[in-house]
Amino acid sequence: MQKYALLIIMMFFFQRNMQAQIDKNSPLFTELKTQDSLFFERGFNNCDMAYMEKSVDDNLRFYHDKGGFQDRKLFLQRVKQNICSNPDQKPIRKRIENSMEVFPLYDNGKLYGAVQSGEHQFYIREKNKEDVLGGQAKFTTVWIKKDGRWIISDILSYDHREPGKSEITDDLQQLLKDNHIPTLGLGIIENGKLTQVRVMGTLDGRTATSLNSIFNVASLTKPVTAMIALRLVSLGKWNLDEPLDHYWIDPDIAHDPWHKKLTTRLVLSHQTGFPNWRWQNKDHKLSFEYEPGARYQYSGEGFEYLRKALENKFHKNLEKLAEELIFRPLEMHHTGYIWNEGIDSGKIVVGYDKNLNPYETVKNKTPNAADDLMTSVEDYGRFLMAVMNNELLSTNVFEEMKARQVKTKQDKYFGLGFELYDLGNNEIALSHGGSDKGVNTIVFILPKTRQGLIIFTNVDHGYTIYEALVKYYLGESGKKIIEIETR
Repeated sequence: MQKYALLIIMMFFFQRNMQAQIDKNSPLFTELKTQDSLFFERGFNNCDMAYMEKSVDDNLRFYHDKGGFQDRKLFLQRVKQNICSNPDQKPIRKRIENSMEVFPLYDNGKLYGAVQSGEHQFYIREKNKEDVLGGQAKFTTVWIKKDGRWIISDILSYDHREPGKSEITDDLQQLLKDNHIPTLGLGIIENGKLTQVRVMGTLDGRTATSLNSIFNVASLTKPVTAMIALRLVSLGKWNLDEPLDHYWIDPDIAHDPWHKKLTTRLVLSHQTGFPNWRWQNKDHKLSFEYEPGARYQYSGEGFEYLRKALENKFHKNLEKLAEELIFRPLEMHHTGYIWNEGIDSGKIVVGYDKNLNPYETVKNKTPNAADDLMTSVEDYGRFLMAVMNNELLSTNVFEEMKARQVKTKQDKYFGLGFELYDLGNNEIALSHGGSDKGVNTIVFILPKTRQGLIIFTNVDHGYTIYEALVKYYLGESGKKIIEIETR
């Protein structure tokens, strides 16, 4: 009963105090991080049993999801027998960087301890060989300060799993089932490379998906269009700040002098002053709601305006420009703005409403610069890798793309074609989402850590699985993104 009582208390603690975790630059966090490192590196990894003995409480309680409950005596005995008995094949522990969290414990306003949680990995170390990963788990440690010294009173070690396995990966099918998601496309970028592509579910409720299944990605079209324009800027063929009326003036706003202020920069950062779509107006005509450059307002019309200017300048439609500048160089063979021979109807993922009734598949005959791009996870992954690794732009234009053009909310901005999350410590995330009938998609790339995440779903409520995937695959950065988004 003692074991279960402690577990209940700790579950209650985390549910009530998840927002009480302390800043990772605080003295207490640094102190506990040091204590954790010393306990495992000096004690566990190097078998300093004397150090381990003085670091744990006389009434230590250790809970292991595979090895059962252990008191102080049994815990130290098993470390000595199982961890330290064979120096030629030594298990060692490494904490996963950035996984640690610390929650202070107070009594009448006085700090008496802290709860520390995180994830760690276990390796087998052999002489003259590289360490071999043996498994991974989560840990929760209760530290108590006695006579000015930190000691461990309780340890929980749980969710042990084999190398390469994860609770999200193992439970993706259940995640989709619980959230009624028919189909998921998932791409993982690590170290600037697409390391994992998964497509789960069916194309149409009957036919199984394949890795090159094709999704409508809605507004994930916009970053591709943005990169076409920025690529042309990098090549010296287009000017980021040249008035677009040199190449196109929409008849609906021809008599409004504000049209002279429209530029590519304002389009890509959503500062045109246009509504999202003209059909949202009572007369279905395009008009300005704000002066261009005055404020942020998301607009698909702005991207369509840019498309017409580009097509008039280069005498090619957007599909042709994309083929020359993006699709062909990056080998995106399953991507297109329009329904053509490159789009295999036998690989199209059908979209569904919340009741899982299918929508009719969009088959555009002309490009839409803001919506309805058809692509695969792998193709869009190639695109994001090229953006992250700056394979398409000049250095100056690349920096402009990542610069804060306009603030949209606290710690969130629009750059050129991508949203920017300010994650602190000079780290940003570039992102964009897409939402339409039967479509919910979102992507992230983190230039500093060279990570990325692609999520494609084919149902109106596909966004319901975003948080779990973002937190898991992007770790601490993912948690910051969710915090900014839900603030």
